[in-house]
Amino acid sequence: MLWLKAFHIFFVVSWFAGLFYLPRVFVNLAMVPAGSDAERERLLLMARKLYKFVTPIGLLAVVTGLWLWFAFGFGGGWLHVKVALVTVLLGYHFYCGRLLKDFAAGRNTRSHVWYRVFNEMPVFLLLAIVILVVVKPF
Repeated sequence: MLWLKAFHIFFVVSWFAGLFYLPRVFVNLAMVPAGSDAERERLLLMARKLYKFVTPIGLLAVVTGLWLWFAFGFGGGWLHVKVALVTVLLGYHFYCGRLLKDFAAGRNTRSHVWYRVFNEMPVFLLLAIVILVVVKPF
């Protein structure tokens, strides 16, 4: 069980690292001046590679988390809230993929300020999830 927990934590930390950085690339993409095609393409390449890298890591985080839950029978209200927050996080992840497609197609309509705020969402989700897992308030 400890090995499984260790891998789960590793995958979660890695997934969050990607979710913290990908929207930061979006901030930079939203700030690219018109006509700076090389800069835009370089940032799009970075974003695509990062998204492709963290997607399977996120899947492994979810799979190991479900394995822990179902194999060892953790329970309590805190776990249900955590699962709900992880579901929100999955939605955030796949929404990042949609935003990436919009950037690639030249359909971005949001400012760099919007992406700066959007970039903070996983921080609050991580804080809430860690508190739920460690404190188990209910």
